[in-house]
Amino acid sequence: MTEAKIEISDPVRTVRVQRRVDAPPYRVYRAWSAPEALSEWFPDHVEGSLAPGTRSTLVFPDQRVWWDVLEAEPDSRFQFRWPWLENDAWVTVCTVTVTPRGYGSLVTLEDGPFDLTQPGVLDAYAECLEGWGEALANMRGVVDFSVDLRRYR
Repeated sequence: MTEAKIEISDPVRTVRVQRRVDAPPYRVYRAWSAPEALSEWFPDHVEGSLAPGTRSTLVFPDQRVWWDVLEAEPDSRFQFRWPWLENDAWVTVCTVTVTPRGYGSLVTLEDGPFDLTQPGVLDAYAECLEGWGEALANMRGVVDFSVDLRRYR
């Protein structure tokens, strides 16, 4: 039996997602930087503060995940690092940039790097792609329409 080998020219990837929302930048920024606002669309609950230099815990129905907040520039940028694999074997930095666009905002999210040659990281990368797509749809539901889309799963 011959083993198939896949060659990847650049195995390091970053997830980049953009969404236009009708909400102004201050409202979008608050959705990321205030624990009670974040829990309206992403985790069920946030334990701790989301101030720069702090570690918080995001509580989801089936897991608890730590976040280290690295930067918080009001109404424009929020950055944190968090683990993707068990035992914190792979940690990425996620940067959310909020830019005014017309009467609303452009939200750009970058999360990475993901080195696809490392064990388990390809699955984490796939989970990241799917997860942020769903999460940003949930965020838009809350900031634009005050609707928690998680209730309709």
